Amino acid sequence: MEHTGARTGDIVGEAYSGRSGEYIDLFGVMTSTHPSDRALVGSWAETLSGPVLDAGCGPGQWTDFLTGCGSAAEGIDLVPEFVDRARAEYPHLSFARGSFDALDAADDSLGGVLAWYSLIHHRPQDIRIPLAEFARVIRPGGGLLVGFFEGHVVEPFDHAVATAYRWPVAELGRELTAAGFTVIETHTRTSSDQRPHGAITARR
Repeated sequence: MEHTGARTGDIVGEAYSGRSGEYIDLFGVMTSTHPSDRALVGSWAETLSGPVLDAGCGPGQWTDFLTGCGSAAEGIDLVPEFVDRARAEYPHLSFARGSFDALDAADDSLGGVLAWYSLIHHRPQDIRIPLAEFARVIRPGGGLLVGFFEGHVVEPFDHAVATAYRWPVAELGRELTAAGFTVIETHTRTSSDQRPHGAITARR
């Protein structure tokens, strides 16, 4: 049966809820992230002016990292267990449950959005929905940074939690351009013990 984008989001959220404890243990601290990713996100954050949204914040470690870089960062996530953990771990920061397919933010109100592996479960035909929302809420000149699984073609694979998609950098870059962004930089990384990684920084 074909699912709507909203229903797909429900399925993904429920899947992460069921494995939230495991996910938090494995990925819920910055020491689990690659040093080059921390360097990239940190240098990107320094270019921003205004509030920053961590879209798909998980248990909040990247939101806290952005705050440490000087950004006024907030996080949203579909998974209530992640939001509860983030609020408990970082009580000085703001976290909310929500979907970035329909953001509760005013037009042109944000300096930037971090979408670090939070678009990986969107089907290719649905990817423009969150990208359009990011373009709506990011002010002109603001930044977007997307982290994702890189591949030679757009294709699904069996992610540990729910079906995810690989994207060629150029193909995802075209989607960003279609949504109103200018691609600034692209990054890829491959290693024998990890799935290929991609990242794109773009400007509204």
